[in-house]
Amino acid sequence: MFFASEYVYLTRFYFASKYTINLVLMKKDIITINLNTLKKESWSAQELENAAVVTDFIQNLMNNHDFDYILQTYGDNPYIQHSRGITDGISGLVKYVGGFAKRYPEYTYDVKHIYADGDYISFHSHATLKKKDRGNDKKGFSIIDTWKVIDGQIVEHWDAIQPLDFMMRLVVLLSGGKIANANGVF
Repeated sequence: MFFASEYVYLTRFYFASKYTINLVLMKKDIITINLNTLKKESWSAQELENAAVVTDFIQNLMNNHDFDYILQTYGDNPYIQHSRGITDGISGLVKYVGGFAKRYPEYTYDVKHIYADGDYISFHSHATLKKKDRGNDKKGFSIIDTWKVIDGQIVEHWDAIQPLDFMMRLVVLLSGGKIANANGVF
């Protein structure tokens, strides 16, 4: 059972062959990516479509943690991963983020800026592990992610992650990480 005051309706955006809007019921404390406020007037229709695809993908992956939706909607099409600790393919990404979300269930990805350049969409975001750190730019991570979108499919990803506080720097330093793909970072 849920209480209406604890939930809000959000809009889920994505493009297949044409623009589609679905309404979903989400908890109020889930951060949402508002493409309408982050889009730029100078974007082409194709850039807006690409940004909508990435927005839907990232909202459901990083904030809603709706991994079944990601696998059902985006499948396991070819997806080249340049983040060294994650294997190629959507399923590799879902496995990685799913494990991360289990360890840090309050993890969120707050998009501050979206940039579009043809087939490339970049998000500049503030990621936090704890709800109490949301909005505090001295906690968490500053992340720049770039995706390549071809024919409505996300096919490639790069990122640059900057820990913002001592504890996060220490976690990154100590975790090191195993290289899970041979794609290089560029």
